Amino acid sequence: MSGGSADLHDSIIRTAPEIISVIRSKEDYRFYLEADRIALNIQSWFPQYFTHEVWRFQRRLRRLEYTKNCRTSILFRPYYYYLLWRHTRAERYLGFQIPPNVFGAGLSIAHAHLGCVGACPGARVGENCRIHVGVQIATKAGTHGVCATIGNNAFIGPNVIIIGDQVIGDDVAIGAGAVVTRSFPENGITIGGVPAKKIADKGSQGMYHRSTDILRQRVAEGKWK
Repeated sequence: MSGGSADLHDSIIRTAPEIISVIRSKEDYRFYLEADRIALNIQSWFPQYFTHEVWRFQRRLRRLEYTKNCRTSILFRPYYYYLLWRHTRAERYLGFQIPPNVFGAGLSIAHAHLGCVGACPGARVGENCRIHVGVQIATKAGTHGVCATIGNNAFIGPNVIIIGDQVIGDDVAIGAGAVVTRSFPENGITIGGVPAKKIADKGSQGMYHRSTDILRQRVAEGKWK
């Protein structure tokens, strides 16, 4: 890694908690729920509120995050463990392994039941992540909790593996089957291959809609609050 890239890598690692937000209030919780709904292209609540398995999983994930982060009184402890138990059951059923507080608002999991989607608890992924089946955001062998930090608007193709404390910039597309073993802090690029390398200067822009941008525009226009 060059000196400039190394400096950027270290800077992002130091400021990751500020860059990657989590639910801190009831307003954040509502924002995450709506951004996820837009990201999943849910046009109507009925009947998809009951039948769309990925949307149901993400709603439960956000409730777990809200309870974990905001309802810290001991009185809510039994309810938190109930939500955690229900989340774990859903993970096993759908083939996911997604701990709370990993993904920012606007998450879109492409499919259920077709392959495992997993992330270690120490991973941090920004807003508007589109993630496909077979993806693993994993720790480096011999370490615990040393995981990737991925910026906003990431498009992660099927069967991608990201190993260790790599830093991925904003608007990055990761091609199917890539194995990422080093950082790519540059924004707006496409990476792919084994091991992964930069393959294009065009990133994830135009691949899918950015739900948080859409929602913030609606807030500014007074169409959602």
